[in-house]
Amino acid sequence: MSYVQLKNVSVDFPMFGSNKNLRLSLIKGITGGQILGSSKHQAISVRALDDISLELRSGDRLGLIGHNGAGKTTLLRVLAGVYAPTQGNIIVDGRITPLLQQAPGLEMEDSGYENIITCGMLLGMSMDEIQSKVASIIEFSDLGDYIFFPIRTYSSGMLARLSFSIATSIDPGILILDEGIGAADARFSDKAAMRIKELVSKTDILVLASHSDALIESMCNKAILMDHGRLIDFGSVSEITKRYQRLLSSSNN
Repeated sequence: MSYVQLKNVSVDFPMFGSNKNLRLSLIKGITGGQILGSSKHQAISVRALDDISLELRSGDRLGLIGHNGAGKTTLLRVLAGVYAPTQGNIIVDGRITPLLQQAPGLEMEDSGYENIITCGMLLGMSMDEIQSKVASIIEFSDLGDYIFFPIRTYSSGMLARLSFSIATSIDPGILILDEGIGAADARFSDKAAMRIKELVSKTDILVLASHSDALIESMCNKAILMDHGRLIDFGSVSEITKRYQRLLSSSNN
């Protein structure tokens, strides 16, 4: 049984150096966060997450909904352990598998086979686990003998297929998923979509960030609405998507 609890979690990004104003504008634009300590004699930071509390148990499929800069990606990265909270606590019981990008650690001079080993280790798999999956990864990628070639010789589509095949070979307990992960090869897209669905079906807890209401509705049973780093509503997917659409309509009037 997997479990995740965030209690009063906040994340601040401090600004240092001579280009502080430029970097402050860039990070504020990306995260949509609040500027803290903006007076002349105070250190300046952007609060990307502000006092987030939530609890997830086995069977929960949580969709993160909100505009660009609402804090969705920052929350995913906190759950994945990429960012540490500035304030608050996170309790996790279970194996977290983040799919925030395609396979990490690809080495362009190494072969596809060698990259399967390296990336599998970076994804937290044991050597025995990697070896048990190598054949299925190669088969799924459709690379044939190219798997033994340096990946610098691959087309962009071949590279995407290898990366996706490695990243989705894991056995997740708690799956942290960004909708940006996918396969650039159009001929591979249907196969990739099926692979993601199979992966989600095996996970105890899913946290998915997406701009697609249809994707959230098809994969999630709960949702939160985020705005400028805050959690402003939590409920069923239909309730949260309707409130988000109302907010969008009101902001466009």
